[in-house]
Amino acid sequence: MIIAPSVLGANFGRLAREVSRVNASGAEWVHLDIMDGHFVPNISFGPAVVQTLRPLSKLFFDAHLMCSKPEILLEPFARAGANQIDIHVELGEAVTPLLWKIRSLGCKAGLVINPPTSIALVAPYLEEIDFLLIMTVNPGFGGQSFIHEMLPKIQKAQAWRRERGLDFKIGVDGGVDFKTVAECARAGADTFISGSTLFGRPNLNAAVRKMRKAAEAAVGQAGVAAPAGPEPAGARKAN
Repeated sequence: MIIAPSVLGANFGRLAREVSRVNASGAEWVHLDIMDGHFVPNISFGPAVVQTLRPLSKLFFDAHLMCSKPEILLEPFARAGANQIDIHVELGEAVTPLLWKIRSLGCKAGLVINPPTSIALVAPYLEEIDFLLIMTVNPGFGGQSFIHEMLPKIQKAQAWRRERGLDFKIGVDGGVDFKTVAECARAGADTFISGSTLFGRPNLNAAVRKMRKAAEAAVGQAGVAAPAGPEPAGARKAN
């Protein structure tokens, strides 16, 4: 199980300190929500912020590009220290060359799908990715409510992964709290991105433990096959 606190839920007035909290929390990833104000109706931060945070953590940096022109951002985020870069399946014909470019930069490649989009659209790319991120809210803002209708998408992705003998990770992002994390784990997710639920707790370490325990208990109860282990902390630019 991978727990990935999303920086979008952190206190931006003390971001360095918030990343230090993540380092000590037992989480495996730091999730970075990059929004351009075009693909989604919000703006977050750019590669300069990631470059500033990179020396402060040895954790795996996962950069989710909610951007209409990710091609101009891949190299800057790779140079800034992203270990993985995620782009959206909604970009259509641009997806394959973007995934190729991400890998050529020495980063792992992730593919993201929004709630209104059919899960069938990700099927052609499953052998090209390291990570499939299923959005469980409409992207653009933190603190939204979990969309339960996305659970069948997780189940379908898990079925494809098993049937094809693939090892990409299945992540969920949006409204992931101590209850919904269990629902997602039972459906087949193994990577859980959470912002306000984790950063909103005074003791981030305890919050991460609680979320992990809830996910592991749900998997045990459902008899779901154990997912692949987490990325080693500090593994950068892994292919």
